[in-house]
Amino acid sequence: MAFEGLSDRLQSTIKKITGKGKVSEQDVKEMTREVRLALLEADVNFKVVKDLIKRIKERAVGQEVMESLTPGQQVIKVVKEELTDLMGGEQSKIAVADKSPTVIMMVGLQGAGKTTTTGKLANLLRKKHNRNPLLVACDVYRPAAIKQLETLGTQLNMPVFSMGTDANPVDIAGKAIEQAKEEHNDYVIIDTAGRLHVDHELMNELQQIKTTVRPDEIFLVVDAMTGQDAVNVAESFNEQLDISGVVLTKLDGDTRGGAALSIKAVTDKPIKFAGMGEKLDQLEAFHPERMASRILGMGDVLTLIEKAQTTVDEKQAKALEEKMRSMSFTFDDFLEQMGQVKKMGPLEDLLSMMPGAGKMKGLKNAQIDESQLTKVEAIIQSMTKKERQEPEIMNASRKKRIAKGSGTTVSQVNRLLKQFSEMKKMMKQMTNMQKGKKGKGMKFPFM
Repeated sequence: MAFEGLSDRLQSTIKKITGKGKVSEQDVKEMTREVRLALLEADVNFKVVKDLIKRIKERAVGQEVMESLTPGQQVIKVVKEELTDLMGGEQSKIAVADKSPTVIMMVGLQGAGKTTTTGKLANLLRKKHNRNPLLVACDVYRPAAIKQLETLGTQLNMPVFSMGTDANPVDIAGKAIEQAKEEHNDYVIIDTAGRLHVDHELMNELQQIKTTVRPDEIFLVVDAMTGQDAVNVAESFNEQLDISGVVLTKLDGDTRGGAALSIKAVTDKPIKFAGMGEKLDQLEAFHPERMASRILGMGDVLTLIEKAQTTVDEKQAKALEEKMRSMSFTFDDFLEQMGQVKKMGPLEDLLSMMPGAGKMKGLKNAQIDESQLTKVEAIIQSMTKKERQEPEIMNASRKKRIAKGSGTTVSQVNRLLKQFSEMKKMMKQMTNMQKGKKGKGMKFPFM
């Protein structure tokens, strides 16, 4: 997960100061030294770290902290606000042209994930903003890039404008705009050529495309895993093209996070989107405040809610609530819910968005084995319809048959049945509590 090392270091550093009734200048000095080391280890630009630490120190020994009733918490507030400002302060929204279509140029080096990100962005515009994008294949030097974009267009059921590898990219871009107007596409996303490094020939071509199509946005796609190199690339592209924003890819990988924390400060251009996985629906709008919360272990409830809203069917959710209340929740319902949760993304990522999850015993650094969920699915799918509806009818021969059919053991089947029974009891307790009855305290193994 992105920022994991930085997050752990910052949280353990700030934890030392949180519970203090009084915070001295020496406490602040020690904390900022640790924060500085953590940021440098995360590959954050040295100058950016220096300026950030200076601001945190000035505010942390100021009146807002020293005269506060909870100085430790005020220090965390200061650190969070400064991290948020460092990453851009607030979400930078995508442009909408006064006259359709809105034109977006995607630029970047080879290997950053530019073509895939082009498809992801088109998918996000259609799903969240109800737009009708046209994808444009302008990378004529790499035949595989045109084919890749056309494949993405097929997967997304979206039009792709291409003139092959012999056409001039500037002509392709210009003609694509004409077609978009004729076909009423309200966004045009141009996938331009990349190189292994920044060179004059590449920049000259990109500047010609920019002059021809006059884009509303120029998004630089950079690989977050390249750390400080991503910042250098961003600086170079910005100097020559005046980019309007950055899209960070592979932010879900084993990245130290330095790029995300440095790019805005170095280029003065916002991070607009972040790629959080390889699937075409794993591109998210970048929210600096939410990212700062996640880094400091405060969770990201808003993103979690948004993920749930896009994957959970409202009618199904209401029907499930009724079943829980009436105690008619079955294994079929359980299977359906597992499917909904899996659509929201990896469980480790979802846990990282829950406030305080990192502090819970048993969840901190938990390696969630998602293959266990596959086994649970296999067990349920090996049951008959009656067994799913009435698990209490299970006997030794039924369990043996289910274990054989699911490629598991009888003890694993027994464990699932026990967990399901306990879950139903817990639901009953919660229902009783809502009705005002006195329910027994629920015990969780990680509390």
